[in-house]
Amino acid sequence: MATFARDASVANETVAADAALDAWLADRDRDRESSRAELEELVRELATRPDLWRGHVRHSPVERIYVRLHLDDHLELWLICWSQRQDTGFHDHDGSRGAVAVVGGALAERRLAAGCAQPPTAIYPAGAAFSFGATHIHDVSQAGATLATSLHVYSPPLGEMGFYEVAPDGTLSRRTGDYREEFC
Repeated sequence: MATFARDASVANETVAADAALDAWLADRDRDRESSRAELEELVRELATRPDLWRGHVRHSPVERIYVRLHLDDHLELWLICWSQRQDTGFHDHDGSRGAVAVVGGALAERRLAAGCAQPPTAIYPAGAAFSFGATHIHDVSQAGATLATSLHVYSPPLGEMGFYEVAPDGTLSRRTGDYREEFC
């Protein structure tokens, strides 16, 4: 799998401005950071409302396409349309908790694990959701032949992130980047 094959400055990012989605989120505004459980509940509920996000879905055979659906002081929400040719690379969200709902296709989540020949991997089919804490390290990619689409919510909003690489000698390094690299 390729990791970060593109330049983040030309990333395929769109910002949605949708009054219906904003109104839906306003009814759920906690005016504070959300817990993992609250984020998973929110993203599961949003997954049942395709009228609020389906119009932004489009896929490319060579790159992920992502749409920022919402950003405020406490919450950030993305729609990601996955390519079969890229993964996110191992990364953390540097203090942000998150939750993901798979609304089409399937995603694979690999966890970074020392001493394992194969990293622990979970496959999440359409209809599944998962959440993670602020120190979680993972690599996410499309799984299977069907194009994948997912909703992602973070609290607090994404800022700097950590990106991990394992050298041939087994040493691990972390470099700091920002959210735009994850979405490349």
